[in-house]
Amino acid sequence: MKHLYILLVTILLGGFTGSTALGQSDSNVVNQDAIYNRPFISLGQTRTAVGGYLEGNTNYFSEDGITEGFSMEMRRFNIFLYAPIGNRIRFLSELEFEHGTQEIGLETALMDFEVNPALNFRAGILLPAIGIFNTNHDSPNWEIANRPISSTAIIPTTLSEVGFGLHGQLFPDEKNILTYDLYVVNGLQDGIILNPEGRTNLASGKDPAFFGEDNNGEPMLNGRFSYAHRKYGEVGLAYYGGTYNTYRLDGEQVDSKRNLSVVAMDFSTSIKKLTVQGEAVASFVDVPDPIQEIYGERQWGGFVDLVYPVMQRKLLRFEKAVVNLSVRGEYADLNGGAFTTNISESAGEINRGLAVGVSLRPRAGTVIRANYRYHWVTDVLNNPVIRIAGFQFGVASYF
Repeated sequence: MKHLYILLVTILLGGFTGSTALGQSDSNVVNQDAIYNRPFISLGQTRTAVGGYLEGNTNYFSEDGITEGFSMEMRRFNIFLYAPIGNRIRFLSELEFEHGTQEIGLETALMDFEVNPALNFRAGILLPAIGIFNTNHDSPNWEIANRPISSTAIIPTTLSEVGFGLHGQLFPDEKNILTYDLYVVNGLQDGIILNPEGRTNLASGKDPAFFGEDNNGEPMLNGRFSYAHRKYGEVGLAYYGGTYNTYRLDGEQVDSKRNLSVVAMDFSTSIKKLTVQGEAVASFVDVPDPIQEIYGERQWGGFVDLVYPVMQRKLLRFEKAVVNLSVRGEYADLNGGAFTTNISESAGEINRGLAVGVSLRPRAGTVIRANYRYHWVTDVLNNPVIRIAGFQFGVASYF
């Protein structure tokens, strides 16, 4: 674990010394605030507030010219509960229903104990701070219906974990904000390799058991530092990692320790009216030698969103409606490594995507969006490129 601590400190210090910013709006909300920056929080007389969001879409996609036709889905229905338990103590939870009741999960259930803005203790089921998307993934906040490839196929968004740690914000002056998150969590488990996906897949390392216990007795570490300027925007650097495999059974060592490391950089900025945000991520996984030809040791990718408001006026009886145009470019190499066989040496599993959209926001927390998406997939066997294209129309709204 020693080298992980050293790497963590190095990355976190880099978040202070290596940050550069682009042009941004004058918003003072940083990515760390996303979990509380929701309309369900009330300052009224009641101690508990209830809220949430819903997301529904229609989909029409074809793969290499073959389509299964038109379909509709109720993708998500999430419920929030918030309560100020006492002076400087807050409770927050989120219950998620996906595709009706096909998947039901407790996404967040945490308590924050505030000493001051620079020092807060957090414990419970929390969202590790990895990139921009895992902690700020609510559908009403985004113009593109699908989540980015790199934020789901590499960073396993939504990643919720049992853990505890510290977070806070520092204000060197009225224009600059420094934030930090430092958590210890149970961590992803054995399914990262030897899983039904047939490739290295961090999402397969999520196991309901990790809400109750660690599979190897060595928690993983998560840290994120960000620098934000009220005019120019925010940039953050994050680390997540540790030992992922079960290497002991009944006190006997049965395998070597195998480590996982994820490093992510995210940014958010505005250039006049244009909003630009995205993230880049790389993961490194120790894979046993006999299966390195199948399960890659490296994954990397990222996305960039561009959003531009083309109209802001009274529209369809909505007083302050906004029409946005949006573009997303994304990339993910899901199976990188030192392949030696002829069948694997040329490429891993590579995903490229381009999405364009137009959206109407009758109010800030509600979006009606139409997207066109084109997706290229190259598999590990270097077969001809698979081309996926289609349209989506849907709505997402806080309530």
